Amino acid sequence: MRRRQEKRPRGPRKPGWRDPPDWFWAEVEPLLPPALPKGKRGQQPAERHDVFNGIVYVLRTGCQWKMMPREYPSGSTCHRYFQRWVKKRVFLKLWGKGLQEYDERIGIDWEWQAIDSVTVQAPVKGGISQGKTPPIGGR
Repeated sequence: MRRRQEKRPRGPRKPGWRDPPDWFWAEVEPLLPPALPKGKRGQQPAERHDVFNGIVYVLRTGCQWKMMPREYPSGSTCHRYFQRWVKKRVFLKLWGKGLQEYDERIGIDWEWQAIDSVTVQAPVKGGISQGKTPPIGGR
């Protein structure tokens, strides 16, 4: 059975609040792996700059990949690149580079650390008793 082709014309490019500034792209571009090779059917690979802007849009707004505005590449294309870049640790490198720059400009007090209990996953029901629920009343 053939897959349904997405006939989605790209909208006009409207730079604005959605896109990271060009100076940020200049910092990100060296961290990205090379573009994916040309597809089997002769399809040109998506521009990495547009893909990155689409990924940032989804991360900022929380929308579904398939609901991305048409000015970006398709949601499945952006998601495929996102998964590939996560495996290549691109976002971890970008976060580390941002921390380093912040430390150079303002300074980070590395001695002081905190953890927010909201971000720590709660244990499974029954605690760490390996699936056995403790008896009621302590018996």
